[in-house]
Amino acid sequence: TRQRRRASRLTLSEIMTILIYFHQAQYRNFKAFYLLQVCRHCRGEFPNLLSYHRFVALIPTALMPLCIYLQTRRGQDTGIAFVDATSLVVCHNRRIHSHRVFQQVARRGKTSMGWFYGFKLHLVVNDRGELLAFRITPGNVDDREPVPELTAGLTGKLIGDRGYISQQLFDELWERGLQLITKIRRNMRNKLMPMVDKLLLRKRALIETINDQIKNIQQIEHTRHRSVVNAMVNVLAALGAYTHQPRKPSLHLSQNDLNLLTYDE
Repeated sequence: TRQRRRASRLTLSEIMTILIYFHQAQYRNFKAFYLLQVCRHCRGEFPNLLSYHRFVALIPTALMPLCIYLQTRRGQDTGIAFVDATSLVVCHNRRIHSHRVFQQVARRGKTSMGWFYGFKLHLVVNDRGELLAFRITPGNVDDREPVPELTAGLTGKLIGDRGYISQQLFDELWERGLQLITKIRRNMRNKLMPMVDKLLLRKRALIETINDQIKNIQQIEHTRHRSVVNAMVNVLAALGAYTHQPRKPSLHLSQNDLNLLTYDE
């Protein structure tokens, strides 16, 4: 016999709001947040609240709407963008062989911090710290692979670390008006670099700060997920919460500064 599925009294927008609100609050555990914060203090805003277990069962319904919502939160193309990838660990390395939840999709990857098991979050942000694009890939995907798709429609300068060094990638982006700027490796012949580009490379800490914030403030990464879909919803909601953060890391550039930094002789 088929089990009858009751219609939810909560609207989809309310579900999304609660999920994003969690990543703005100071709770480390969603169950505690829902029972102690939402159910006790947000009845006026959400008069049709469900039980915790019923709400959790509805979390997967927010996956695609959150994807679409994040497109509406996209920042402005200012002519200066930063690209970086950060790890999303799903379990400790010692538990890889016994891990089951992400077995079909997670992969081993390596960052400057060492080996990990999980996914990579690829981000592109502008000089104001606004999110321009993102991708989630298995942990073993090369940082350079998603860049052409991530930067579609962008022009100006794109600043990345040494992991993005690639003549083929540089040429591909250059042809559509985007200059890839990276530091050179120690074994590479030193090339003269304009002072403007050197200054922008020194500001690459901007996107590293953003990665740190979405991990420690928005709590985008944890190892307690019981389903792949819920894990992806967690990532999307955390990114949504970041886009609403009133004070984002920023270079605080004026329009005149932007014109000077993006001017090509």
